[in-house]
Amino acid sequence: MREVLKVPSNFKILFLQGGATSQFAAVALNLLGKNGAEADYLVTGQWGEKAVAECAKWGKANAACNTKSSKFTKIPPQSEFKLSADAAYLHYTSNETVNGVEFKDVPKVDGKTLLVCDWSSNFMSKAIDWEKHAMIYAGAQKNIGPAGVTVVIVREDLLGKELAECPTSLSWQVYAKADSMYNTPSCFAIYVMGLYLQYAKKNGGLEKFDELAEKRSNLLYSTIESSNGFYACPVDKDCRSRMNVPFIIKGDDAALTKEFLAETKALGMTNLAGHRSVGGCRASLYNAMPIEGVARLCNFMDTFRARHA
Repeated sequence: MREVLKVPSNFKILFLQGGATSQFAAVALNLLGKNGAEADYLVTGQWGEKAVAECAKWGKANAACNTKSSKFTKIPPQSEFKLSADAAYLHYTSNETVNGVEFKDVPKVDGKTLLVCDWSSNFMSKAIDWEKHAMIYAGAQKNIGPAGVTVVIVREDLLGKELAECPTSLSWQVYAKADSMYNTPSCFAIYVMGLYLQYAKKNGGLEKFDELAEKRSNLLYSTIESSNGFYACPVDKDCRSRMNVPFIIKGDDAALTKEFLAETKALGMTNLAGHRSVGGCRASLYNAMPIEGVARLCNFMDTFRARHA
């Protein structure tokens, strides 16, 4: 992992459990420094909402931006972020799976504010700027392995500063000292992740998977954009995700959507229903998805449109 992601030697790599959800609390407990300290959050989707809610249990959690009024379909420019001068860290979610929003640029922080990122759903799809980030975390189950292992990569000088009430199981320092084996690790999930990392290294590394992510998403977005409004993506073009593509059919026609999902399922293209909180359709284009699978979906979308337009 250190080699493929080009992780500097002054960062510790931890393999933990509890999913990225457990790290919503761990980030605050390990980085706030003291109870009641401030932290800024860029809330651009449902995972960002959950993260800021956890921080509020121990600190002053500031939503430096919250795009819920747009139904989480945009990311405002940096100039509109309401950042606190005293924030211990700025947290953002690199890619929001439910709403299909992805940061294209790394948010800027001043010299004393740490930059923290939930990288779960686009992890291993593009390079991480280690000069700008103090800590990142990611559930493995989207792009690098099965559920059960959570990756935490944290600058070593930040270890050992957790709040007094931090549970042992959420202390990064404890797991760093034990080489991620303070308790029994999720051995099989880590083993499978290791196999994937070997595969990634052998097949072109991050550069190759970055290129594939671009090709897959461009193919699907082009199909949507060229449909004369039959399909539509609600997300602003400048922050559309390369991993999760939500779209609606003919103005969100419920009957057509049901028919579309039934036909795609019959053809072996499953899990295309949008998240229950959003509706519509959503195609997830994670690293394991071959570009041929995306092409097959796009061909069907063209055929379906021809029949119903």
